[in-house]
Amino acid sequence: MNQQQPTPRRTHYLNVNYGIKSWLLTTDHKRIAWLYLLSVTFFFFIGGFFATLVRLELMTPQGDLVQSETYNKLFTMHGVTMVFFFLIPSIPAVLGNFLVPMMIGARDLAFPRLNLASWYIFILGGLFTIAAAAAGGVDTGWTFYTPYSSIYSNSHVALTVVGIFITGFSSILTGLNFMVTIHKMRAPGLTWFRLPLFIWAHYATSIIFILGTPVIAITLVLVGMERLFGLGIFDPSLGGDPLLFQHLFWFYSHPAVYIMILPAMGVVSELIACFSHKRIFGYTFVAFASVAIAVIGFLVWGHHMFVSGQSVYAGMIFSFLSFLVAIPSAIKVFNWTATLYKGSVSYDAPMLYALGFIGLFTIGGLTGLFLATLGVDIHVHDTYFVIAHFHYIMVGGAVMGYLGGIHFWWPKMTGRTYPEIWARIAALVIFIGFNLTFFPQFVLGYLGMPRRYHVYPPEFQVLNVMSTAGASILAVGYVLPLLYLIWSLRYGAIAGVNPWAARGLEWQTASPPPTDNFETTPIVTEGAYAYEKEPAESYALGKPANV
Repeated sequence: MNQQQPTPRRTHYLNVNYGIKSWLLTTDHKRIAWLYLLSVTFFFFIGGFFATLVRLELMTPQGDLVQSETYNKLFTMHGVTMVFFFLIPSIPAVLGNFLVPMMIGARDLAFPRLNLASWYIFILGGLFTIAAAAAGGVDTGWTFYTPYSSIYSNSHVALTVVGIFITGFSSILTGLNFMVTIHKMRAPGLTWFRLPLFIWAHYATSIIFILGTPVIAITLVLVGMERLFGLGIFDPSLGGDPLLFQHLFWFYSHPAVYIMILPAMGVVSELIACFSHKRIFGYTFVAFASVAIAVIGFLVWGHHMFVSGQSVYAGMIFSFLSFLVAIPSAIKVFNWTATLYKGSVSYDAPMLYALGFIGLFTIGGLTGLFLATLGVDIHVHDTYFVIAHFHYIMVGGAVMGYLGGIHFWWPKMTGRTYPEIWARIAALVIFIGFNLTFFPQFVLGYLGMPRRYHVYPPEFQVLNVMSTAGASILAVGYVLPLLYLIWSLRYGAIAGVNPWAARGLEWQTASPPPTDNFETTPIVTEGAYAYEKEPAESYALGKPANV
């Protein structure tokens, strides 16, 4: 009697070894991506908790939930947590870490130990900031404007600043690792203009990481020195210049906006091409637009300071440059739209996030032109119009791109598919909840409601209640993916090598990939997005099952 031999279990990066130690000491870029995924998800929900309390406070005009000092701490901790510990690291540290080596045919990043060190540095900085929140928080706003932050605030400014300073080194190391890897470790035949646009976006982001992050780091050190030792750097009573801080802070923090949005643009380029089944229209223009955004982004910081007393001449220059930086962003949007034109478009969950990104980012970008206009900015500066604009770019843009990327590459990361119908519902709930949350804030700002106030005139209550109602819907939309993605790890259908019939080197290896990514080094013979050709025979075609 012939007995059938059991099929040997395939070894991949998730099961090559077990135990907490194997994860905490790993140098595999894919496992480090998971460490970042868990970390930034934790910080996202911490930041969301602070935002929830802010929105609950603003349901009533009397300011009857928390005191003004507590309210100041809530919006500050929301901003600090979301910007420095979620938005900046989310796509580069999670999807970038996982995909950059695979997309260029490499076995790992150039410096694997440095990659692990960057995660530990990130966690160390986060612990300092969480300690500051637990000890009573910080009330300066996430911008830490001097001389309030450096002299007068009684909250835990120094502890928070130390946390952000430490985390900055994580960004620098990640950017350095990406740049060296992209330059030196591309597969044979993978020339610069055959690279996926995801790689171009991360290369441009790495430029900002390396050139911009040291500026904010040393600026926050100066704030700490003035606070601890009474040095006259920013405090005018000690001979300092408070506007110097604003120049230094925004020289980094406006490019930081592009750190948050450029990787999302790279994700959207991949999604639009895949689910339109077409090459990206104007590949070269989209690629160079990423670099142009990174470069011009360093020249526009003064538009945050139109009401600071800077000269009208400087204001006009910064206004012109702010309009100029919108051009490469517009190039991307128009080229994505042209790619959709006459494409064979399928509305899977990742595509819904990509389309949501285009719509919300366009609204955010156009309202940015309002703020780049001197006369309009003077009217709406420091109002809820700015809050709405910022969130349309950061939440409507960066978070939609992040979620689209997570859904797109989830089968590759886990070897499992998620319930498609729930993913589509979540995308729609997030889109509806987001617009209900933040569109009323454009109206509030135009009518004159300043930000950072917890007491406001009663005539603004209806719009604030709408905004809070939208935030509750948005919260449900964010919890849904957390639930069904966790569920899919155990119960999801087994994913094939290439469930989306996509192009790119990452889809030519198993799901989940082996530790070294590829059995043999791939050789690239054509450009990215060759959707007019049939995918390689080794691809397992089909779509994720509707569970």
